[in-house]
This record gives sequence, structure tokens and C-alpha cells, in this order.
Amino acid sequence: AAATAAAPSAAAAPAAPAASPAAAPAPAKAPAKGGARVIASPLARRLAREKGVDIATLAGSGPHGRIIKADVEAASVAPKPAAAAAAAAAPAPAPAAAMPAGATAGAVAKLYEGRAYEEVTLDGMRRTIAARLTEAKQTIPHFYLRREVQLDALMAFRAELNAKLEARGVKLSVNDFIIKACALALQAVPDANAVWAGDRILRLKPSDVAVAVAIEGGLFTPVLKDAETKSLSALSAEMKDLAARARTRKLAPHEYQGGSFAISNLGMFGIDNFDAVINPPHGAILAVGAGVKKPVVTADGTIGVATVMSMTLSVDHRVIDGALGANLLKAIIENLENPMAMLA
Repeated sequence: AAATAAAPSAAAAPAAPAASPAAAPAPAKAPAKGGARVIASPLARRLAREKGVDIATLAGSGPHGRIIKADVEAASVAPKPAAAAAAAAAPAPAPAAAMPAGATAGAVAKLYEGRAYEEVTLDGMRRTIAARLTEAKQTIPHFYLRREVQLDALMAFRAELNAKLEARGVKLSVNDFIIKACALALQAVPDANAVWAGDRILRLKPSDVAVAVAIEGGLFTPVLKDAETKSLSALSAEMKDLAARARTRKLAPHEYQGGSFAISNLGMFGIDNFDAVINPPHGAILAVGAGVKKPVVTADGTIGVATVMSMTLSVDHRVIDGALGANLLKAIIENLENPMAMLA
């Protein structure tokens, strides 16, 4: 099953110097005559090649008559009389095979007439997933931060704890440590523990961490509330309970709504790294890949082998800026590479 996820606040960037008054635009110069040297920016030349525009026929509006990007773009959309007349006389082209993104179900199905297929009716969950992820990709300005974490200390510590907890029937997973690491990191970087609320940002006090759980036909993201206050064994038991009830669709709405941060773990499927889509209104989501053996440079400068896991933090830039997101990911990595400190 797929599972998901105070350093000082970043100082405000210095103000940019005031812009000098804009100079009056130079008048456009006439197109170059036959054989004359054409003065154009490299971007304008490249754009002209891509759009099939004869750059020698253009009048430049840049400094000293230089042809700029805007001149090429204007020429590429300007009507060409000869071409327009030819187009009017030509027969209408056959419809393209590809359909626009908003094509109706009937129009799409028509493309596959005569081909064998199964039609799957969307249930409420699938419709909700489609609507929310479309909203997320269209409205959230995502940016991505990537780091690798060495897991050998965590794996050894986990094995030691599991040996001691076996009599109680407790078995900690790597994901349990990731949940705890994220919860503590949100406390260490409190400005990143936030959600987008339309015309404002809400900064949460507790670490309410959502974890993506794959189920047949979709997924749920149950939320472990106050995760920073709970022991690893308590988080493990709660996560197992939430995941089991998610797979049978027996979660109550309050158990999968809310939170400020999510974790999506595809490492158990052998995925090295990926970019996760933010679940609105969350400020970020952590995509977790598989732990793999890799050569690394050790502290003494020699080459060794370590278990390394890739992590990608998808961030809503409206809520969290680059330096703040980097501090959050750094705190998560430090917790995972020093697992004993998470018990302090």
C-alpha cells in the first residue's frame, strides 16, 4: 500500500533597487532591404525559425531598430493576405484524431469504435480524486526540493527496537520513523506547518500529518493528529489501524480531513524517486522512494556503501518559500539520520 509524509524563519529578501524611469521606446525601423544585415536578438532569431517567420521582412522595435521577440510574435499571428485567400479556397481539413482535454465522453468513445475496451464508471471517490488533483495542478504553484538520506543508522536502530518490542507484538516500519521525523520537523520549522486558506495562510500549532494509503480504485490520506506528541509505537499502531480501515472504506471524514502536510511512499514498489501532487489545502507533501545501496564518500574521505533513500518535497510556493522549504527538508533528513534523537 502506498503511504505518504524552530530553525529561525528565513529572513526577508532585501528590497530590490528602485527601477529607473523607463526610456521612451525607439521608433520601429523599416525592414532590411535585400542583402542588408538584419539586427535581431538571438531569441528573436530562434523564435522566427520555429514559427517560420522571415526575419528579414520585419521592422524592429528594439533599440536601434533591433528585432526582438515581440516583433516575431506579432508577425507570427498577423494575417497574411495571400495565405488567407488560399486558405479560404482550400477544402476544410479532416478533423484531427486527438481530442481536446475537455472532450465529452461520447466524443472520446467515438475514437475507439471497433476497438475492444471496458468502460469503468467513475464512483464518488474517483470523481473526488480527479477534481482535487486537477484543482491542485491548475491552482497550486508547485516547486520541488530533492535530497537523499542515509538510512543505515535508522535501520540498525529500528532492528534493535523491534527486537525489544517483539514481546509486545510491536513491529516498527521505516514509514513510522518517517512520520515521526516529519512531525518533529514541522515543530522545528513552524512557519512551514501551514495551509493555504484562499486569502490568508493558516499556521497550525500541532503536527497533523496525512499519510497516503492505496486502496482498490483509489486512495485515502488518513491524518495522524498531534503526531509530534506520540511515541513511535503509538504512531505505528494508529497508522496500521487507519490503513486497515481505509482499505475497507470505514474511515470517518474527520479521520482523513485536515492536516497541513502529507507523505506519499512508493518505495515499497521499487520506485527510486517521484514528484507527488500537493493535496489542497496542505502546504507540502513528501514523496519517499526506495532505500537502495549506493557508493558514498565517508567522513574520512574513503568510499563506502550506504543505504540511501531519495526524498522529494513538493511545496506550495504561496505558503512556503524556497529557503523555508529547504529548512523543513533539512530538519526531516537530520531526524532520520539521527533516529535516537527522535526519542528524546
